[in-house]
Amino acid sequence: MKKSKTLYHGHRFPAAVISCAVRWYFRFQLSLRDIKELLFERGVVISYETIRRWCDKFGAGFAHRVKAARRKPGTTWHLDEVFVTLRGEPYLLWRAVDQGSGENR
Repeated sequence: MKKSKTLYHGHRFPAAVISCAVRWYFRFQLSLRDIKELLFERGVVISYETIRRWCDKFGAGFAHRVKAARRKPGTTWHLDEVFVTLRGEPYLLWRAVDQGSGENR
């Protein structure tokens, strides 16, 4: 039985460090130098250019996994309405809730 190599095989840093840096870059839109500083505070000395290469290499796969994990809206929707008064003025608020929002009906 042949062992398959991981996506991070051959890199100097562990997969946890690489994936954390890529996640920070795309999720929080931090600059490469900010990520370098955050990793330095955790004891990882690395150049921002290496982080840029990681984002180029692993960014598309990261975005694909995040998009695939996102919950799809359901086919059944419920429409809620509520009347509120703000500064003496009545308002009608509408809210659409899909079947998977976690609310019991």
